[in-house]
Amino acid sequence: MKMAFVIFDGMTSMDFVGFYEAVTWLSILKAKENVSWTFCSDKEEIRDDRGLKMKSDAVQPNMGDYDLVFFPGGLSTRTLRFDENFMDWIRTAEPVPYKISVCTGALLLGAAGFLSGKRATTNSSAYELLAPYCAEVISARVMRDGHTITGAGVTASIDLGLYLVEMLTNTETVLQVQQKLEYPYYQAGKLQDVYMPT
Repeated sequence: MKMAFVIFDGMTSMDFVGFYEAVTWLSILKAKENVSWTFCSDKEEIRDDRGLKMKSDAVQPNMGDYDLVFFPGGLSTRTLRFDENFMDWIRTAEPVPYKISVCTGALLLGAAGFLSGKRATTNSSAYELLAPYCAEVISARVMRDGHTITGAGVTASIDLGLYLVEMLTNTETVLQVQQKLEYPYYQAGKLQDVYMPT
């Protein structure tokens, strides 16, 4: 499975890191074969919303070459969704089987047209911004509609990553990853279209 992690100026690093930490265990535990990942951006180096610098592996690659594409959020998504050059690049992900976002990364999925007719979630502060792009905004920690999966705000990225691990493997594997993360809040064995930890 080839995964593309999209990084961009003004992103929230926790949105990215929680998901990244969870799903890369698929490779470490050899739970799936040929798992690889690429940090993709529209430039060689980005700064998150607090000034942390990150280097990209690939500048504007064809996203259609990946099996999974992941979008973190951050305040900058509110303007990036109107950046035609950036969005034209994002739309190359149209054939990608798994399209995933956390927080306001959903605005990028939506602006690219990937949420049309689908249910989705995002940070609660951005429900109204997301509404025009999807069939229904759901108040949930993780929302799955087909192979499109969206997560709520910030720390939901950990739940989202664990959800994907379980969806792609099994409960035993996600329990291993959950133990590695020492994260007690994910409820393994309860996969459903709308995932809402109690």
